[in-house]
Amino acid sequence: MNHRIPLLAAGLVGAAGIAAGAFGAHALRPSLIALGTYDAWQTAVHYHLLHAVALAAVAGWMRGERGPAALRRAAWAVWSWIVGVALFSGSLYLIATGGPRWLGPVTPVGGIALILGWLWIAAAAWAGEDA
Repeated sequence: MNHRIPLLAAGLVGAAGIAAGAFGAHALRPSLIALGTYDAWQTAVHYHLLHAVALAAVAGWMRGERGPAALRRAAWAVWSWIVGVALFSGSLYLIATGGPRWLGPVTPVGGIALILGWLWIAAAAWAGEDA
């Protein structure tokens, strides 16, 4: 994977996160407060945007001279974060707007994907430059 994929993902995930934050703070705020789910929406936005920044950082890191093992592990982190944001933040967005409660178990699966992404970053660092 070259640096363009995580950079593209960072741009798309970041734009969607800003849109979700603005939508929740303005158009949905009264409904979310009435449902008691405003905090869940804000948590979804927080993790969404945090991982957009992380994707951009990994894109920058991948531009340097890296060994193939480190790049493979960083690629796993990228995909883990993309899946994690979709499952974690996506399920929270849906639940916060009155979506089905069966989505509840999806949220921790997304959280696990986000954690795995960070562990893949650690593994990429462990691989070093020559691996």
